Amino acid sequence: MSKKNKNKSPGEPILLLIDGQCNLCHGITRFVIARDPAATFRFASLQSGTGRRLLETGGLPTTEMNTVVMIDNGRYYTKSTAALRICKNLGGPWKLLYAGIVVPPAIRNRVYDFIAKRRYRWFGRQDSCLMPTEDIRRRFLPDAWGAEKDDG
Repeated sequence: MSKKNKNKSPGEPILLLIDGQCNLCHGITRFVIARDPAATFRFASLQSGTGRRLLETGGLPTTEMNTVVMIDNGRYYTKSTAALRICKNLGGPWKLLYAGIVVPPAIRNRVYDFIAKRRYRWFGRQDSCLMPTEDIRRRFLPDAWGAEKDDG
């Protein structure tokens, strides 16, 4: 899915909205940070006030926590398209995974949904959102983890 938001200007960081209670999502966040020395990516949890506002701005539901959302130059990407575009923007050998974009989204998203529905069972869930170290905290948007949380 891609939606255009004309309020963002080119050159802004790429924003990633993730499930702040999902251990798999925390691992993916740490993976991206470790491979993004230029700090191209910024992060927020889907459950935070910032995350919910960005979802609303993009016309996406604020109750759906089964997808990563990537916002790049005002365009919103979800599910497998977001995951592949993250790889593309990491550069190096990771950008080769973007070749998966040729697989029809219906097929890619079926695999994505299969994993997303089982992520808590396979990787675990935290009662609260990740608290980044001070060194990593600068990579997160204001109110990125906020007090708001969604248990569903």
